[in-house]
Amino acid sequence: MNLFLFVIGALLALLAVAITFYLATARRYQSSNSVANSYDQWTKDGILEFYWGEHIHLGHYGTPPQRKNFLQAKEDFVHEMVRWAGLDRLPPKTTVLDVGCGIGGSSRILARDYGFAVTGVTISPNQVKRAQELTSPDLTAQFQVDDAMALSFPDASFDVVWSIEAGPHMPEKAVFARELLRVLKPGGVLVVADWNQRDDRQISLNAWEKPVMRQLLDQWSHPAFSSIEGFSELLAETGLVEGEVVTADWTEPTLPSWLDTIWQGIVRPRGWMKYGVSGFVKSVREVPTILLMRLAFGTGLCRFGMFRAVRANRSTQFAQMSNQTAQV
Repeated sequence: MNLFLFVIGALLALLAVAITFYLATARRYQSSNSVANSYDQWTKDGILEFYWGEHIHLGHYGTPPQRKNFLQAKEDFVHEMVRWAGLDRLPPKTTVLDVGCGIGGSSRILARDYGFAVTGVTISPNQVKRAQELTSPDLTAQFQVDDAMALSFPDASFDVVWSIEAGPHMPEKAVFARELLRVLKPGGVLVVADWNQRDDRQISLNAWEKPVMRQLLDQWSHPAFSSIEGFSELLAETGLVEGEVVTADWTEPTLPSWLDTIWQGIVRPRGWMKYGVSGFVKSVREVPTILLMRLAFGTGLCRFGMFRAVRANRSTQFAQMSNQTAQV
C-alpha cells in the first residue's frame, strides 16, 4: 500500500510539474513582435516543418472525412479553397497576395498549379528566409516581411488576396479586414480561411469553455478569435465589398487534422532522434494545446470559417460612401 501511495504521489507531482511548465512557457500575445518571435523560433527549430511539412495549416479530409495522408490533406486543402472561391477560373499571371504565408507552401501551389504571380507576406523574417530557400527560381512566387495590420502595398494592388489561419494573430480584426480589402483591386476576390470562436453574442462561453479558450489564446500568441458572423460583418462594414460576404463552415472536413498531428509523432519517430531531447520536449509540450483545439472544434466552441468577398468597384464604393454620408 505504501508503494502504491508513493507511485500515485510521484505521478501527481510529475503532473503538477508538467502543468506548471506548460502554463509558465505559454507564448502569450504581447505585440506583433511576440508573434514574429514565436514563428521565428518555430522555423529555426525545424520541428514544425518536419511534422507539418511546408503547409502550416490544417488539412482537408473531405465531407464526410476520409482517411488520408496527413501531408496530402494539407495540399488538398489549398485546392479545395481555390475551387470554393472560384479561383480556378482565373487566368495565369493573376496577382495574388498570400497574407500570413508561413514558409510558402500554399504560395508555391498557387504559382505551380495555377500559374498565379504570388507575393507571400509574413511578419517572421525566418519564415521568409525559409520560404525563399524552398522556392524554385522558376516559380512565380516571392516572399517578404510585412505586417498584415499595415500592409506596405498601395491600394488596389492585387487581383486576389488570400489568407489561411492568420486572423487569430491580429489584435484589431476591423483593421485586418480593411487592410485585406484595401490592397485588393476593384472586382478582385478576397478568400480567407480561419480559426473562429463560436459567436458569444448568441451563446456565451460557459464555465469550462472560458479557461479552454484562454489557453488557446495564450499558448500560440493569439490576442483573440473572431466569430464567423463577426468577421463577415467587419468585412461588410468596410464599405469595400460588392454584394454579400459568402461564408462556410469547414469544421467537419478539417477536424481530423488535430489528432492526426499527434499521430505523426508516433508513426514518424525519426523526428525524436533527429531533434534530440530538446526537440522531444518542445514537441510534447504542444500536445495539450492540440488536444484542447480538438476539444474546442469538436464541441462547437470553435469553428473553421471560410470567407469570400469581392471588392467593390469605384462607382459602387462611391455610392455606398454617399449613402453613409446622407444617413449621417
